[in-house]
Amino acid sequence: MRPKTRSLYRRSELTVNPRNFFAELKRRNVIRMAGLYLVGAWLFVQVAGTVLPMFGAPDWLPRSIVILLAIGFIPAIIFAWAFELTPSGLKRDEEVKPEESIAPQTGRRMNRLIIAVLVLALAYFCFDKIVLTPRREAALVAATEKSFAARPSAESNAKAIAVLPFVNMSADKEQDYFSDGLSEELLNQLAQIPQLRVIARTSSFSFKGKEVDVATIAKALNVGNVLEGSVRKSANTLRITAQLVRTSDSSHLWSQTYDREMTDVFKVQDEIAGEVVAALKVKLLPTQQPTSLQRTSNSEAYEQFLIGTEARKHYNSESLQRSVAAFQRAVALDPNYANAYAGLGRGPGFWRGLYRQSDAASSGR
Repeated sequence: MRPKTRSLYRRSELTVNPRNFFAELKRRNVIRMAGLYLVGAWLFVQVAGTVLPMFGAPDWLPRSIVILLAIGFIPAIIFAWAFELTPSGLKRDEEVKPEESIAPQTGRRMNRLIIAVLVLALAYFCFDKIVLTPRREAALVAATEKSFAARPSAESNAKAIAVLPFVNMSADKEQDYFSDGLSEELLNQLAQIPQLRVIARTSSFSFKGKEVDVATIAKALNVGNVLEGSVRKSANTLRITAQLVRTSDSSHLWSQTYDREMTDVFKVQDEIAGEVVAALKVKLLPTQQPTSLQRTSNSEAYEQFLIGTEARKHYNSESLQRSVAAFQRAVALDPNYANAYAGLGRGPGFWRGLYRQSDAASSGR
């Protein structure tokens, strides 16, 4: 009956005098338990936050640990209030006689334990500030620099385009000059746009006549987009099919077929270039609209220019004569056609080169 009487006496005292309640908290080591729990929980959270990411732990695990420790604080305080550690083990506080209580010894042990945990926490805090924090900051800076270095590359690749030579679908296979000329004109128009990275003609035309998939072209040229198509020319009628392909998944961003008269070839070129830019979502200033600054309004002069350009690719006397003759006809049809004059001006250089090769071959014999 004595323990029960003691318990009732304590409860009556606690309800009357709050000072006795605080004294009882100290006697039962509740305050020490709260301090030990908080310091230990903080140290555990800090160590877990450092160690868990090293093992690839998910992001929710550290948060869950903090929540569980916060929830466990109340049961720990209640446990310290209700039970006391004795030489015979844990007993309810009401069952322990005052002369049998070792609460003061337990309190001293808890004090030493709190000091030890505080020393560990202080050591970890210094280690974190001196060693771990600089490493984390260096890793963060490196990751940020890598991210910024990779971002322009990804954006540049997304706005990079290769214009492949359009396939000649005409009955006359000698019409390759026209489909190649159309491809070159589109390439030149798109190259005027600063926001686009357009692959040079030499690289993109290296795939002409080859059965190569889009992924291989993208890897070889490092582009995110490919413009390809076909041209069918019959008399003065044109059918041009163009399609813009995203190389990452070979999906079509845009595709269109144009049926036009030969006199509308320049309008078609502008339409294709403009719609390709729109499909790539490149924001242009009004003065940056894709267009050819050196074109002619005469479709016949344009065709003669294409014939001269194609003939000039063959380094022999007959081809060079055809090239010069075609450029001369283009100039005659349009005296203001700058590209034709440029082609004609390059003619003598080719002739001199041919003569040097002929002389070298003769002297070698």
